[in-house]
Amino acid sequence: MTGPLSGSDIAAELLRASESGPPVVSCTVITAPAALAARPGDKLLVRAGGAVVGSLGGGALETAIVAAARAVGGRREALTLAFAPDGRRLSGRRALAEAGEVVEILLEVVAPPSVLLIVGGGHVGRALGEMGALLGMSVAVIDDREEYASVDRFPFADRVICGDIAAEVARFPVDANTYAVMVSRGHKQDEASLRRVVGRGAAYVGMIGSKRRTRTVLEHLRREGFDGEAVASVFTPIGLDIGAETPEEIALAILSEIVLVRRGGSALPLSEHGRTRTRLPDGDAPPAGR
Repeated sequence: MTGPLSGSDIAAELLRASESGPPVVSCTVITAPAALAARPGDKLLVRAGGAVVGSLGGGALETAIVAAARAVGGRREALTLAFAPDGRRLSGRRALAEAGEVVEILLEVVAPPSVLLIVGGGHVGRALGEMGALLGMSVAVIDDREEYASVDRFPFADRVICGDIAAEVARFPVDANTYAVMVSRGHKQDEASLRRVVGRGAAYVGMIGSKRRTRTVLEHLRREGFDGEAVASVFTPIGLDIGAETPEEIALAILSEIVLVRRGGSALPLSEHGRTRTRLPDGDAPPAGR
């Protein structure tokens, strides 16, 4: 842990995190009582491995803030928390009113854009790429057909790769910030690409197809000795069940599932009316994806 960061130090660290990673959590004082050493606008950074750069005055308060930052993970990009000056976490109106003095801290996860790796440049792949770009993801597309892997077809993509699908997927850098979707023209291509990405630490691996077909593909991988837990973690059939039919609706269902994985949630309507409309008769269960 070091002392207070200069403005240029902060800017340089945050720029590196946003462009190439690894991510950092920026902890900024929003409000603080006059007696507190840290003042509004002061920051410390918590790196991906847990290391702390900067200081907010030390003591129990800083320890509590750092612990909260380490627990944030990647699901929430911004979160405002309240603490008492002694480090107690304050939650709810009553706790805030009784505390008297409150320190508000803004936690912001600063990281490169999540990568949406789309294997297959067909209708669903194109819709996925366009929507993924709108969500702020860095879109990459792989296909072995020049007419489907072209910048003209994917002007919103950061990377468009034409070549042997299995080989290109194997070469593609995959990490915990990668969301890989197999939506190519046939099960052979999807299975080949799945073999090259499963077990490599992606945040999400999904494969389109019917329950019967995808069950067969996963069984092939298990028989060949792929890690059972990694195979079981593949999202297939893919997407949330929203009754999707068109390529655009299917893409929406897939990206809804990806957002659910990234951010958390119940995937249920927020309104009581919506929950009533989607509630099934007792004993029924919704179909599992597409």
